[in-house]
Amino acid sequence: MPVSVANSQVVYDAMKGVGITLLSALPETWLVHLIRMADEDPAMTLVRLAKEEEGVGVSAGAHFAGARSAMLLQNHGFLQAINGIVGVSLLYKIPLLMLITDRGSFGEKDPWQTEGGKYTRPVLDALHIAHDDLRRPDEVQPKIAHAMTLAQASLSPVALLLQRDLMWEEPK
Repeated sequence: MPVSVANSQVVYDAMKGVGITLLSALPETWLVHLIRMADEDPAMTLVRLAKEEEGVGVSAGAHFAGARSAMLLQNHGFLQAINGIVGVSLLYKIPLLMLITDRGSFGEKDPWQTEGGKYTRPVLDALHIAHDDLRRPDEVQPKIAHAMTLAQASLSPVALLLQRDLMWEEPK
């Protein structure tokens, strides 16, 4: 599978490095290794979701229990979770770290992924949700740390967009 195991490990280690002990996710190609790593790690709780919006409630519950969490999702999943993000995280000032696979950008070969990619950034901007891209392994740890700090300090959602350059390895 052309999803980068090494870079997935970098992302996973950075999440653990900021104290994340709970991840919520639905299956998604670019997230396959992150989900497996969480599932195999006895120090991590992985909550498998039926729909993306549930992850907002899971993260809110984790926050009230004193745990740090993150949602793993793709563009379309982010768009599906808007009601929960607005009605829970934004309304009640609950920190929410979202790692979103940025499908549909340059190099996307799957036509069904292209529409979600068009709207992710405009929707994040419309909701005033701070966001940044993760493109290279060397920027993962500091950006995840800064994103978690901002989410906790502002009591609001923050998104990191996992880019093709980071998550994908073209077959040789």
